[in-house]
Amino acid sequence: MKEFGIRDKMGYFWGDFGGCFFYILNSGFLMLFYTDIMGVSGYLVGMVLFAARMYSACSDVFMGQLVDRAKPSKEGKFRVWIRRMSLPYVISTILLFLPLRGLPMGVKVVYMMVSYLFFVSMGSGYGIPYGAMAAAMTKDPKERASLSTFRNVGSSVSSAIANFSIPLLCISSVAVEGGSIEKLNANRFFIVVLLICALTFLSFRACYRMCTERVETKSKEGSEQEKSVTLWSSLKGLTKNQPFWALSGVAIILLLSQQVVGAINAYVYKDYFKESSLLSIAGLLMTFCTFAVAPFMSGIIQKFGKKEAVSVAAFTSGFFYLLLFLLHTDNVWCYLGLSLCATFGAAFFNTIVWALVMDVINYQEILTGQREEASIYALYSFFRKVGQALAGGLGAATLSLVGYVSAEGNQIVQQSEQTVNSIYNTATLVPGIAYLLIALVMLFLYPLNRKRVLELSKTQA
Repeated sequence: MKEFGIRDKMGYFWGDFGGCFFYILNSGFLMLFYTDIMGVSGYLVGMVLFAARMYSACSDVFMGQLVDRAKPSKEGKFRVWIRRMSLPYVISTILLFLPLRGLPMGVKVVYMMVSYLFFVSMGSGYGIPYGAMAAAMTKDPKERASLSTFRNVGSSVSSAIANFSIPLLCISSVAVEGGSIEKLNANRFFIVVLLICALTFLSFRACYRMCTERVETKSKEGSEQEKSVTLWSSLKGLTKNQPFWALSGVAIILLLSQQVVGAINAYVYKDYFKESSLLSIAGLLMTFCTFAVAPFMSGIIQKFGKKEAVSVAAFTSGFFYLLLFLLHTDNVWCYLGLSLCATFGAAFFNTIVWALVMDVINYQEILTGQREEASIYALYSFFRKVGQALAGGLGAATLSLVGYVSAEGNQIVQQSEQTVNSIYNTATLVPGIAYLLIALVMLFLYPLNRKRVLELSKTQA
């Protein structure tokens, strides 16, 4: 078997490079697609997204149990699922973004729900095996941290490509009486979605071919894993796993912030600043932050520890988001500059969070004597999806609450000043509070500090 090295890291890079394309389409542009192209109100969109994302959380748990209880194939316990689910996941994304305009509203809502349920089901089929696979690729904490870094770099690169190209290619200025507004072009957007799907499929295949599983899955008693892992046994073991519950709480808060900002941010540039093209620059700046912190990640973690560094990073992001809220600036470059400062902290947190998940999985193995990577990862993902559901519903509902008026086809709608100001406040206040809460939870409720993680790694050696 090949030793762990750059091939594994690049394989894991490609896995989230592709997966994040779909995440950005879902979190950053799906609501815009529904309101500006499909002509569905923010209130209805919020209801659909909330219901579908709650279902997604449950489908993650089901997938985790399926993976842990299935007999590993010659391809490995997790890699085989990446191969199986890649194409269905791509097809579900194409169906999700079909521009079905001109249909009765009831038909649109039914199609939205069905296509989104299919999309999240296929997402669970790919995402749970991919996320849990890191624990099976190596036992070394430093190597797992490197996988977390490469995963986040991969997602940041695809995020930058999507956030730069989609607004630039698909959002155009339309003249109206007294000025102009920014609007999503349906035909261009669907073509971009098709190109993204093709690129994503290739990246999924690269992940499958380049990653290698090395850690054997057996319980302490030596019995077959698939006979001993049940949802009840996983939940029973988690009752003593304080790091899991603290990190799950952080996941809900983090996704609440990221989903709201991802959904609302397009409206900030489109309707508040009337500068949709700068949304592309914002996406590039986010990637710049990830690349800027990545070279220093290993040294910072080794010297200070993951918990300690993440706490400082979250506090930094919260501070700058709240500063943006208090300033309520009309200068888009000031907004971009302070957003960049906030993004540095967020980029550090997002880079290392998956290594924290691996620490929690290791802690669970010590508590129960079983390796149940997929089930624990899926239960953690469950709470992430709950956060996504709450955030997606909140983001869409906020649009209705602040008076945002949806448009269908070529219809032109000018938003009120009160509406666009409220959109700005949501995009800055929500993440500001969220990141400060994350810092507090990590400091006072998450017990796996640097010293404790080192002790756990020696126990498993």
